[in-house]
Amino acid sequence: MPDGEPPVCKLMDYGKHRYKQKRSGHQAKTKSHVSHIKEIRLHPKTDQHDIDYRLQHAREFLARGDKLLISVLFSGRELAHIDVGEKLLQTVAAQIEDVAKIEIPPKREGRRLSMTMAPRQARTKKKDAD
Repeated sequence: MPDGEPPVCKLMDYGKHRYKQKRSGHQAKTKSHVSHIKEIRLHPKTDQHDIDYRLQHAREFLARGDKLLISVLFSGRELAHIDVGEKLLQTVAAQIEDVAKIEIPPKREGRRLSMTMAPRQARTKKKDAD
């Protein structure tokens, strides 16, 4: 009570006070999640088993809250068959649509056809009224 009679003040260790402030700021940073963009690269001739294996990793990335960039890379004469790459991206999107949604649709950039997917929001369960 600074207005009390006699005036009262609190003596404190300033170094300890600064340390506690620094630690509380550090803990706030560790609790937050920074979203990263993870990339999965495919080719038009990629085998189905390899695609399934990469999609397992994609599910892990999305479960962590990261965004996913799926790229189909074309080389040589494969550029004449862009439609094969578009079909591949559509099938990949259909296989993981339960955990991801398309954020940026397939877009061609030179020899690369890419699409960005973001994790779906976790559905909240409604509590049963008893």
